[in-house]
Amino acid sequence: MRSITERHQHILKKLNEAGYVNVQELSDEMKVSHVTIRKDLKLLEDKKLLFRTHGGGSKTNPYISDQPVEEKEQLHASEKQLIAQAAAKMIGDNDSIIIASGTTMLALARAIHPKIHHLTVITSALNVALELSHRQHVEVLQLGGQIRPSSSSVMGPYAEQILNDVSCSILFLGVDGIDLETGLTTTNLMEARLNQKMIDAAQITVVLADSSKFGRRGLGKICGLEHVQHIITDGGIAAATVKILEDKGVNVTIVA
Repeated sequence: MRSITERHQHILKKLNEAGYVNVQELSDEMKVSHVTIRKDLKLLEDKKLLFRTHGGGSKTNPYISDQPVEEKEQLHASEKQLIAQAAAKMIGDNDSIIIASGTTMLALARAIHPKIHHLTVITSALNVALELSHRQHVEVLQLGGQIRPSSSSVMGPYAEQILNDVSCSILFLGVDGIDLETGLTTTNLMEARLNQKMIDAAQITVVLADSSKFGRRGLGKICGLEHVQHIITDGGIAAATVKILEDKGVNVTIVA
């Protein structure tokens, strides 16, 4: 068994490499119990060297608070634009898609310019609908319901009811957090439920998320990673995270 100092050095080394650590992996590597690892993580958290999470630890605070859409739009703007351009290339001729809410979804709407063929877009986001409403060859179906000001989008049972009658090829989904154990989360429970209905209505789910979203967690769980087919992100994502996602069957596209 390693000494406590050696264990802490090993934990911090892994944390700096990947941005997170996992209790099970640390236990296997150092041949100590889960209880010992959790005590180590608690001591390191007390020293403000990491944040404990469900099943491990993180380099950054994993818990997310809600922010106004105007503030979020300024964050990682260039990365969101590149992610959106890559996502737009996935849209086919005469396609029907769902675009969820969020600032990366607005960037996607700005990147959509069908030249000839028809495109149907179903969206909960008011800003996405407005962006696409006068775009040639695009038909927009705006979901209805209670407006969530912080995301300029609708949510609630009326929006969910419409999705019961919808079947689309791709859902483009923005999230507040991606945790390798918890899955996809958002800061609002009602929005999480609407996102779940969107996943049910689409053949594949494509998550558009800049690398700052990894290792973060919001209040409302949307789904586990087994419901995600594709993630488009930027080069800030850790190589270890990409490997875990691909091992789980998620296709990862890195744009920059």
